[in-house]
Parts: sequence; C-alpha cells; structure tokens
Amino acid sequence: MESLKELYRIGTGPSSSHTMGPERAAARFKEKNLFADSFLVTLYGSLAKTGPGHLTDVILEKTFAPRPVDIRFDFSDKPLPHPNTLELTALKNGEAVDFERVISVGGGKIVVEDEAPDTPADIYPLSTFADIKAYCEKNHMRLWQYVEQCEGDNIWLYLGEVWSCMKNAVARGLETEGTLKGGLDVQRKAKMLYRQKHIDESAETRENRLVCAYAYAVSEENASGGVIATAPTCGACGVLPSVLLYMQQRRGFSDTDILHALAAGGIIGNLIKTNASISGAECGCQAEIGSACSMAAAALGELHGMELDQIEYAAEVAMEHHLGLTCDPVRGLVQIPCIERNAVAAMRAINALSLANFLTYTRKVSFDVVVNTMYETGRDLFSKYRETGEGGLAKYYGTKV
Repeated sequence: MESLKELYRIGTGPSSSHTMGPERAAARFKEKNLFADSFLVTLYGSLAKTGPGHLTDVILEKTFAPRPVDIRFDFSDKPLPHPNTLELTALKNGEAVDFERVISVGGGKIVVEDEAPDTPADIYPLSTFADIKAYCEKNHMRLWQYVEQCEGDNIWLYLGEVWSCMKNAVARGLETEGTLKGGLDVQRKAKMLYRQKHIDESAETRENRLVCAYAYAVSEENASGGVIATAPTCGACGVLPSVLLYMQQRRGFSDTDILHALAAGGIIGNLIKTNASISGAECGCQAEIGSACSMAAAALGELHGMELDQIEYAAEVAMEHHLGLTCDPVRGLVQIPCIERNAVAAMRAINALSLANFLTYTRKVSFDVVVNTMYETGRDLFSKYRETGEGGLAKYYGTKV
C-alpha cells in the first residue's frame, strides 16, 4: 500500500476527483507544453455530467491561465476506461501539438493513459486488515506504531500539517455565514449549530450539536472551494475532523494522540483505497462517506486505546451500514445531500465505537469482507447513482413525486 501522504491530501474543494485531480492533470500538461498558445479539455462521464457543479471548469480555467482553454462537456455513452475521464490537447497556431487522456481515480490521484503509472512506492508490505492485525499482535504493536515503522518518523510532521488544516477548516466554517454559491440557496449552518445551545441542554444533545457543527463547518468550507484535507475525499472531508476535534476538546487528548488516531484511520482508508475504491464515480457515496465513517470509527478506537479486534469491528460496522449508498449530488454540487451526510456519518462513527466497546466478540463479519462487499456493490450500482447527477435526489429534488 502507498503512503498515507497519498490518502490525506491538502487541497482545494469541493471534489478530490473533480477539482483536485483535474487541477493536477492540467498543471502537469501545462508544464509539458510551455510553448502552446491554447488548450482544449474534453470532459467525459461523471466529469462531464457533474463538472460544472463541482467547479471542474473553474479550476481548469484557473490552472491554465493566462493561456485560454476551451472546455467541452461530452455527454455521450462512449466506452470509457473510468467514469472520471478527461482528454487534454495542447494547441499551437490552431494545430494540436500534444494530447493526453487522463483518469481522475479519486482522492486527487490521476493516471495518464499509455504511460507508466506515476505510482508512489509501496510503503506498506501488507494489504489486508487480517494480515496487519496478525503482524501487530505478534509484535505487540498498535496501528500507529505499524504506521511509524513503515513510514518513518517524518509521517508525524505530515500528519501534523493535515491536522492543522482540518482544525483551520473547522474554525473558518464556524465563523462564516451566508449562502453557498451554485443556485440551490443552501444556507451555511455550522455557525448556527455551534451557537444554538440551551441552558438545559443534555450531554447527549450537546455532543450531537457540536459534532454536527464541526462536520458542517468543514463540509461547507469544502463546498465553497476552501482548503481542506481529503479524508479520504473532499466530499467526505468533514467526518474525521469533526469526531476527533470533539473528542480532543471533551476528553483532553493531546495532539500526539490525535495524530496516532489519524494514522489508524489512515490504515483503514488505505485498505479501502487499495482493495476497493474511494471514488464516488466508481462505487457511489458508500466509497466516500462510508469510507470516511469507517476511518473515523477506527480513529476513535485508537484514540480510546481499544484492542485491534474492537478497532476492526468499529470500522466494519461503520462501513457495513453504508453499503449501497448512492452518490446523487443535486445539480452536481457538493451540497445536497453531501454536507448533511457528513454530519450523519460523524454521529454514526461514534455509534460504531460504542457498539465495538460492547459487542466486538460476538461479531461475524470481518473488515476485509465488508470492503470486498462494498466494492462489488458499488460496481453493480446503476451509473445514474454514481456521481452522474442523474438519479436519486439529483433527479427528484424540487419535483413532486
């Protein structure tokens, strides 16, 4: 498996596959063609159908500036190597001088067709939770110690930057009001949730309110094109920071404790990315928000010093009960149902932690099995439920049915 630096990426929202990936592809192509006077980009599949809502055209224009770029949206049903496919052409005096077909595979990562993949070296020799758990138990290690052994001490500096980015996104989101751009008139709610407390508020209600406020804060920052950290994607970036920040404030965990939790959650995200997918265009929202919930549940388990079996169960429960979740962004915007979904998944991660605390040794399903199940389920979903904006809420929002 690759480094956690490939999973946790700091960048511009609202979509790791629709903005961060195309931005990376465009910057790379522009650097290759310094003498081109203009560019043509054709977007296919999910990039075409939800690109405007995800600000794909905006990020491409910004990246290619000051040179002009013609962006075309191809809605045909032509066979594609991946739902997130784009073609880039460099032009000189109106003539094509270079061409690339690029796939944005999720999490900000890209693959260039007909080129040797620019794949980072495998840092982790093991790629199933069963094998990692067996290794850690044999060597009396926690998951974060396994991460340190594979990555080296420098991983903590990087995860520290990720944690700072997450906290900053929460802080900005809690102080910002107004309406998100895009035409849905979605009001930013994080500040309202954070300040809307009552004198007789119970501990349970306070937990719900604060965790949800933090999740809304990061997700609203992402939806507005702010800087966030993928966890594992932009669309699901609010789940992990919301539960970790809440637990740090409530129980006084140190930043070192939080980084260890991020490492444990990162192992879970890496396993899903390696053995299934974190791309909504490939496997639906179960691959994004389900993965984020699973990562958050595992991170909480590490934070609370749970045993490996309990951490596995928390991650498995979190993913299992997102199976089949569709990706149906209204108007292609990462707003409805995406923002609210982050808050719901954050609370579900805490619930998964509680179940793992009591019921771990009665479980029947392993984490590895549920990951394989998610991937098969996602591939079986109709394409209209995989980030195309053609089914579900995206189809029926605002209509009477």
